[in-house]
Amino acid sequence: MNYLAHAYFSFSDPGILTGNMISDYVKGKKRYDYAPEIQKGIILHRAIDRFTDEHKATKNAKEVFRPAYRLYSGALVDVIYDHFLATDNKVFSDDGLKIFAEAVYSMLDNNFSVLPEKFQKMLPWMKQQNWLYNYRFRWGIEKSLGGVVRRSAYLTESETAYRLFNENYTTLGACYESFIDDMKIFARGEYEILCQV
Repeated sequence: MNYLAHAYFSFSDPGILTGNMISDYVKGKKRYDYAPEIQKGIILHRAIDRFTDEHKATKNAKEVFRPAYRLYSGALVDVIYDHFLATDNKVFSDDGLKIFAEAVYSMLDNNFSVLPEKFQKMLPWMKQQNWLYNYRFRWGIEKSLGGVVRRSAYLTESETAYRLFNENYTTLGACYESFIDDMKIFARGEYEILCQV
């Protein structure tokens, strides 16, 4: 799952949120450099990623992108899932998503000094362009897919990914629907276990 989902599955817990959002920028044992609550967020992020990758619905969604993008199909599906989460009326109203995004940016700002340097540099762009809210729109997903390509070592274009997203919109939405309730249960359970440690 991508930034919006990792923020959502941090349960408004500032330390967990910080770790959940920066996990991809913290390699191996570097997580021990962070406060215990942030470490728990890093652990939760990695558990969410494993669960997402292993879920049957995600495997089905990846097949939409695999012929053209091979190993990067998972990263593309992560972005797509954020779109369907942002438009999920059982999770967010339009105003609710705006309020949620602002709260996330505020929590990250409050922990700015401990964010990895790369994330510190990215955060102003995330806020200025309001990534978390703009996942709601197809044009926001088009931009995000372009970001996946820019950060990749081997991809050269995102136009095909955006076309596949639009052509398979109903199928991908059905994959999300088959997945999201299972993820809600899993993430809440993992969060509660981490809170007991």
